[in-house]
Amino acid sequence: MLAFIVRRLLQAILVMLTVALIAFLLFQYVGDPVSQMLGQDATPEDRARLRTDLGLDQPFYVQFVHFVGNAIQGDFGISLRQGRAVSTLIRERLPATLELAFAAAIIAIVVGIPMGVYTALRRDSWLSHLLLAVSLIGISLPTFLIGILLILVFAVMLGWLPSYGRGDTVLLGWWSTGFLTTTGWKHLILPAITLCLFQLTLIMRLVRSEMMEVLRTDYIKFARARGLTDRAVHFGHALKNTLVPVITITGLQLGGIIAFAIVTETVFQWPGMGLLFIQSVQFADIPVMAAYLCLIALVFVLINLIVDLLYFAVDPRLRIDRAVAAH
Repeated sequence: MLAFIVRRLLQAILVMLTVALIAFLLFQYVGDPVSQMLGQDATPEDRARLRTDLGLDQPFYVQFVHFVGNAIQGDFGISLRQGRAVSTLIRERLPATLELAFAAAIIAIVVGIPMGVYTALRRDSWLSHLLLAVSLIGISLPTFLIGILLILVFAVMLGWLPSYGRGDTVLLGWWSTGFLTTTGWKHLILPAITLCLFQLTLIMRLVRSEMMEVLRTDYIKFARARGLTDRAVHFGHALKNTLVPVITITGLQLGGIIAFAIVTETVFQWPGMGLLFIQSVQFADIPVMAAYLCLIALVFVLINLIVDLLYFAVDPRLRIDRAVAAH
């Protein structure tokens, strides 16, 4: 187990260094930070002085080492658009994105797994056919169109829910949350549904296909032959083995929810990191773009590491195979 964790940590470090190199190259080849910070009327002496202050006159590898060292400390410099520390901007926007992603993930898991189990066990019922037909919407329609349709129906036509913003928030230290206010919950509903719909349908269809495959295996037939009830067979044996691959896909989708919340945050003007990234791209705000890239990569790496450990803990075959290999 320890060797498994160490190997995964080394792989995670290698991935993060690669992403850091890509983010560092943004500073080298996307725009000129000196020109953006000083403008076109700056004198050559001012440009040379700023390049020295920023360390841009040093060799490539020295700049990269400094960049990685600062990134480890959470220092990505100053935003070219807002003139504030990038770490401060991310700290202000991070709670909104994480709360939106958390709500979307909970909806996708809590709704998707039971729907997948039901459509697998009741394959010929009209409700199963209806759920499968509706799930095509979540897979086929783009996220921005789903968001616009939800705004049209529930915000414009019915007037039940707000169409943009985050609502009132409460500060808990540096963390701002909308979970403690009524308007915060109302503003969260439509973006969370929009963001979760693709993941929900994916989880539902994955659980359904895995459940149907497990139900055809020999040990399920043996469990039925022993006289076990349908509940014990379905939920004590079949569902447990169905969730092994589902854990992997669900974990990756959680990272995807955070990374690809950009479209949802733009449609609903949700004040999260995705909206900040879109604004930084429009202005070529390299420090913010680099910080966002590194942060999303870190999220994926951590989630993949957790999923690998959960997969190792849930599937006994991996532990047995490694024990045999060790001997």
